[in-house]
Amino acid sequence: MTFTQVSLKSDWIGMFASGLCLVHCLATPFLFIAHAGIGIHGEAHPSWWGILDIVFLVLSFFAVYWSIRKTSQSWIKFGFGIIWLLLALIVLNEKFEMLYLPEAAIYPPTLGLIFLHFYNRRYCQCDDDTCCADS
Repeated sequence: MTFTQVSLKSDWIGMFASGLCLVHCLATPFLFIAHAGIGIHGEAHPSWWGILDIVFLVLSFFAVYWSIRKTSQSWIKFGFGIIWLLLALIVLNEKFEMLYLPEAAIYPPTLGLIFLHFYNRRYCQCDDDTCCADS
C-alpha cells in the first residue's frame, strides 16, 4: 500500500483505531474485575495491555495527520488537532498519574475522533490538491 492509498483511507484507519481504543477502554474495567475475581496476585494487568494505549495513540496520530492533509475544511483540521492533543494528554496523564481524572475522561475525545473521521470521510474529502485550500 502506498502513502497515497493510506492517506485516502486515513479516515477509515482513524475510525477503526479510535473504535478499537474505545473497546479497549470499555473492556479494561471488566478485565480487572475478572482478574481480581480469580485471585491472581501481583501485577494489576499485563504490561502489553498498557502498551495498547500508546499503540492506539500512535495509530490515531498518523490517521489524524493524514486526514488533516486531505480535508477541505479548516475547522476539521483544528478539531482533529485539539481532540487528538486532548486524547494524548489524557493517555499520558494516565501513564504518569499527574492529575486525578476519572476513567470516563477518555471517552469524549475518543468518540470525538470517531465522529470527526466519519464526518470528514463523508463530507470533506479532497480528491486532488486543488480543493484542500482553507475553506
